[in-house]
Amino acid sequence: MLPEDRLRQITDRFEYLEAKLNAGAATGEIARISRDYAELKPVVAQIAGWRQLVDDIAEAEAMLADPEMRDLAEEELPRLRAALPEAEAALQLALLPRDEADARPAMIEIRPGTGGEEAALFAGDLLRMYTRHCEARGWRLEIVDLQETELGGVKEVTARIEGDGVFARLKFESGVHRVQRVPETESGGRIHTSAATVAVLPVAEEVDIDIPAADIRIDTMRASGAGGQHVNTTDSAVRITHLPTGIVVTSSEKSQHRNREIAMGVLRARLYDLERQKAADAMAADRKAQVGSGDRSERIRTYNFPQGRVTDHRINLTLYKLDQVMAGDLDEVIDALVSDAQARQLAAMDG
Repeated sequence: MLPEDRLRQITDRFEYLEAKLNAGAATGEIARISRDYAELKPVVAQIAGWRQLVDDIAEAEAMLADPEMRDLAEEELPRLRAALPEAEAALQLALLPRDEADARPAMIEIRPGTGGEEAALFAGDLLRMYTRHCEARGWRLEIVDLQETELGGVKEVTARIEGDGVFARLKFESGVHRVQRVPETESGGRIHTSAATVAVLPVAEEVDIDIPAADIRIDTMRASGAGGQHVNTTDSAVRITHLPTGIVVTSSEKSQHRNREIAMGVLRARLYDLERQKAADAMAADRKAQVGSGDRSERIRTYNFPQGRVTDHRINLTLYKLDQVMAGDLDEVIDALVSDAQARQLAAMDG
């Protein structure tokens, strides 16, 4: 059964927000009210569609008693009744508690794990995979900090991704990604297993995380990179150390002012993520059972090149389309993870 009280609360809240917007909300409130209104709008549409269907069924059932309308009612009722379970299921999904960070942009951090240079090369492959995925979805990926190896691998990369529903979908990518293939650096042709870690963090605003000036140390240094006069003469790179946690972030753009801004944004995202992890720990006795919990130590996916296979271990999904996945076609995997997470939420609510 759908909770009628909850449906009424949602529609009342939506009407209240709509009235506030029409009346002209205060400047400081417009952004928040507009965001809440936009989030509720599709839910209210689902509620209205379900209610209309229920009313249509009741009306058709009443028509059965009218000899002149009985044939029409008997023709319509099977179609209406068949549509009801699907409408109820869609509404239940719309009513699931939302992660308030889902609508935010994301920071993605990729680092090589075990495997030496081959792991660094794989980290670079993952960066290209996510870059192509973002291009396909119309998202904007901006490199914040990139440190490369001499062979073109990635020592560490941080990127900011903006677009519709970025964190809601990419949060399932956090964890250990394992690759099985013959390394380019290996002449013997033996298959090696290497790994890279991916962390996806929601972007935090200044209002979310307050960072006192006394809690940070800011150092400037010469940007490392492909040489050139600018790199050799300008101390533009910025490193910020958060003293209470020991978190260190760097940014190596040409503008020192811009680097401070970027590095503070990354630091806020990491501290915000720490707060979210603490809240998740408090709410769940067994976080490892939660898909998308963000556990960085969990091996989530294997990319097997000899067999052209990708396996997501959390949902036992195997696809023989490795080339497409590495080219950024991640939708089938992410859609399956989203559906699994929704099913778990529904099961928890029913329980």
